[in-house]
Amino acid sequence: MFKAVGFQVGATIIAAVIAAAAFGLRGAVSAALGGAACFIPNLVFALRLKALSSSPGASHGYVFLVGEIVKLVSIAGLLVAVHFLYGDLHWGALLIGVFLALQANFLVFGTRT
Repeated sequence: MFKAVGFQVGATIIAAVIAAAAFGLRGAVSAALGGAACFIPNLVFALRLKALSSSPGASHGYVFLVGEIVKLVSIAGLLVAVHFLYGDLHWGALLIGVFLALQANFLVFGTRT
């Protein structure tokens, strides 16, 4: 799970570099904020799952499901917050950051554990 978050951070950095080349500093910040809105909730979710894996006892399937829903709502909430709090937002760069951060999870399948 942490490997996926690492790939998302790397993809966010790549998105920021691409957006900086295409749109300037405004685009780089927007892409970085879009990627961060995706990988920060995933990091919190991974930390929560790691904490639960060390506790003995019953299955925590419901915790995974609720955590996934909270993660998705958090991503949407952070994107709305970016919209309202960053006045110089470049939507194209933001979408590049979000897209690359979310697609980075598929790179994990190609790596060994």
